[in-house]
Amino acid sequence: MKILVCISHVPDTTSKINFTNGDADFDTSGVQYVINPNDEFGLTRALWFQEQQGATVTVVNVGGPDTEPTLRKALAIGANEAIRVNANPADGFFVAKQLAEVVKNGGYDVVIAGKESLDYNGGMVPGMIAGILGYNFINSCIGVTVDGSNVTAVREMDGGKETVNTSLPIVIGTQKGIVEEKDLRIPNMRGIMTARTKALTILESVDAAVNTKVVKYEKPAPKSAVKMIAADNLDELINLLHNEAKVI
Repeated sequence: MKILVCISHVPDTTSKINFTNGDADFDTSGVQYVINPNDEFGLTRALWFQEQQGATVTVVNVGGPDTEPTLRKALAIGANEAIRVNANPADGFFVAKQLAEVVKNGGYDVVIAGKESLDYNGGMVPGMIAGILGYNFINSCIGVTVDGSNVTAVREMDGGKETVNTSLPIVIGTQKGIVEEKDLRIPNMRGIMTARTKALTILESVDAAVNTKVVKYEKPAPKSAVKMIAADNLDELINLLHNEAKVI
């Protein structure tokens, strides 16, 4: 079984976020980057298939040379090889077209991608890949098993879970629950050294339309000051909750 795991190179949530050029461009100065958490959950599950069912795991990213440390971390965690499509990930459709081309040329049975990335939260790419290729697609996946060409998956839905059966080839949109945080792997020294010798192939992008453009970013409004109310002043508390917060 050949598994391709799509990796997004996203800012660490602890990084301070700023914008430049009239809030039209993201300021990368001083920003630390990590594997997108939803992708990392999916990668960890792929490594389970590698260990338990002999699958080969390839990681892929659309981005410039600055994204290679993120791919090397995925290799250090245990992926067999990496691919970087040398292009600016301008929008979801453009990225999906690049990844679909990699899937088509590589003959992958299972494509795993986080259901959304932590930076733009678009939630578009996995479904678009499946649509372009005509593959089966399961999103918000929190459990998956593969037996031959048969796939059983559990997906999260409003108010519960849904178990579905389908077949390979398949695109899976993963999230927390496909594995738990305690199952995530930290690269050890041996893994880091081994990653240096693993293949990292660079591919040029294929022609694809860029259908969307960022016009402006806007930070959330700052939190308002906290109002302290005496513990015995219930009338004032009720008044503020009703007339100001409007929650009762």
